[in-house]
Amino acid sequence: MKLDTKHMRYLTAEDWKTLTAVETASKNHEVVPTALIGQISGLRRQVHRSISALAKVGLIGRLKNASYDGYRLTYGGLDYLALNTYRKRKDVYSVGNQIGVGKESDIFVVADERGTQRVLKIHRLGRISFRTVKANRDYLRKRHGGSWMYMSKLAALKEFAFMTALRENGFPVPEPLAQSRHTIVMSLIDAFPMRQISAVPNPASLYAELIAMILRLAQYGLIHGDFNEFNILIKEEKIGGTGTEDVAESLNLTPILIDFPQMVSVDHLNAEYYFDRDVNCIKRFFERRFHFTSDEKGPFFKDARKLVGKDGVPRLDVSVEASGFSRKMAKELEAYMKDVGVDGDGDPNAARGDEDSSGDDEDEDVENDVDEHTQEVETSASDKSQAHGNEEMGTDRFGNEVPLSQLRISEKT
Repeated sequence: MKLDTKHMRYLTAEDWKTLTAVETASKNHEVVPTALIGQISGLRRQVHRSISALAKVGLIGRLKNASYDGYRLTYGGLDYLALNTYRKRKDVYSVGNQIGVGKESDIFVVADERGTQRVLKIHRLGRISFRTVKANRDYLRKRHGGSWMYMSKLAALKEFAFMTALRENGFPVPEPLAQSRHTIVMSLIDAFPMRQISAVPNPASLYAELIAMILRLAQYGLIHGDFNEFNILIKEEKIGGTGTEDVAESLNLTPILIDFPQMVSVDHLNAEYYFDRDVNCIKRFFERRFHFTSDEKGPFFKDARKLVGKDGVPRLDVSVEASGFSRKMAKELEAYMKDVGVDGDGDPNAARGDEDSSGDDEDEDVENDVDEHTQEVETSASDKSQAHGNEEMGTDRFGNEVPLSQLRISEKT
């Protein structure tokens, strides 16, 4: 799924209400009945024009072989809703080039109204793993209302929460600026991914700094879970020196840590496994790329455990849970990532970020043909009675269970 913002300027207020109505009803419906979209949006009969406009540009889609007239939100529609929220908050004014592609995320350069460049990260869980889990729907049946988009929202929420906590405690991470749905806006750092660096002036110093960062995370009760060359940026800063000196010797390399959806607590059942994997990933990379091997063994998890809470530092795993990312959310996200293999499991030497990023698999069953939609937009009486039959219950923003007929779309959504 590629981000295409060219249609945003043409959407009307009614279109945004309709799109938000589909998102709201998607919590309880895989396919949202047309009548219910009109009911939640408050547009009633006028909703058909907006549905046609949204389906034409692929923001919603009609599911093939649906037993009734209904639609589902696409990743494109979720992208638009997140961007519209940023636009209203004045967090994002323009969207620039794509600068990164992960297994299940896309990275873009954006700017605010003053032209300050920022980074927009869009989580797209289910993109690479869609076919794997599609063949075994048991995973999604185990949880209420399970979906890729829900998991993407959890991943964004978790990453924003941990990035905020780490930044507040002096860790070298990007500055988290805003979060909406499955996306995060953060500061843009002028740095290179460590995987792109072929040589450094002092491998031993950089290695020691990275190992110290792993141990410092443990001191605060955390394990990154995917600490490798793909999730570490190297920022170059010139220090002292003159034009006649060796350039390499005048550079200070500062590692910046990114990507936190797989972060776990030191109390996690598999904490030792994740800790050892983080350490070994760095050891292997330095041996292979810089031909550097440390004389010291470890560090080991048993030693890292002794550092937890040392010098009175806070347990960030506990504080993040208290901030809103609950233990239940963490378990749901962890179960998903383990089930589809996107938590860093497998060969640590395997290439990453080079998968097919067409991103259309999750929408392969969606019918976006506007001509077919136009022919079927006039629903039969039986379809409408089915949609209006036994009224479904939904959940409002405060977690209260209320009839969907009472859910209305606010202009501030």
